[in-house]
Amino acid sequence: MPISHPLPPDPQHPHPDLRIIDLGRLPYAAAYDLQLMHHAEVLAAREGGLPEIGRLLLVEHDPPVITISRRPGAGDNLRASEEFLAGRGITIAETDRGGDITYHGPGQLVIYPIVDLNLLKLGLHTYMRLLEEAVITCCAAYGLPCSRESGATGVWTDGPNASSPEQPRKIAAMGVRVRRWVTMHGLALNITTNLTHFDLIIPCGLVGREVTSLERELGPNCPTMVEVKRMLSKELTAALRAEVTN
Repeated sequence: MPISHPLPPDPQHPHPDLRIIDLGRLPYAAAYDLQLMHHAEVLAAREGGLPEIGRLLLVEHDPPVITISRRPGAGDNLRASEEFLAGRGITIAETDRGGDITYHGPGQLVIYPIVDLNLLKLGLHTYMRLLEEAVITCCAAYGLPCSRESGATGVWTDGPNASSPEQPRKIAAMGVRVRRWVTMHGLALNITTNLTHFDLIIPCGLVGREVTSLERELGPNCPTMVEVKRMLSKELTAALRAEVTN
């Protein structure tokens, strides 16, 4: 059963606050259905005159899944046949988010913010940068410097040594959809993800770019899934609350 964690009320703003809902491990389709349900509820709250910031849905997708957007050519970035993937327990799903192709599986924290951008007075570009900044701040708390890359949505790192000459590796992917200015989909941060599964795709259509994880970069200092859920939820909550009070 999903575990819902209502946040303590914040007297600084007048709107119903974010709910953090931990879905545990779920197949992609089941989590998508829950996104639709929560999206409808957040939209209904707005239309009923009592808008809420929204909800953060936390999940690990199990069984592993490769999601392919409807962008023309996105499917060309799949490097394996359906039969090959099925033999390894990996499913394929079409997705209506933005972006290209990506992988989700155990050890990867996926957060689906279902939030009302009208209430937050946020455009899509600013919202995406907010998501990236929350991940960057979260990783920095564990001693891993991360950054953005021009023209490449997501979060990147060249390891704990910020002066490393290596080409930055992608640690978090992002893709969203907005329906009537309520968001769906969101971000995926690799913690202890099986990185070999990314060899089955060209992640986000970026040829020659490596994918990494907190475990690969931090080794024995890698935080647990529970710790990262807590930290990243905290950063996202603070960032979204701040937009209401601005």
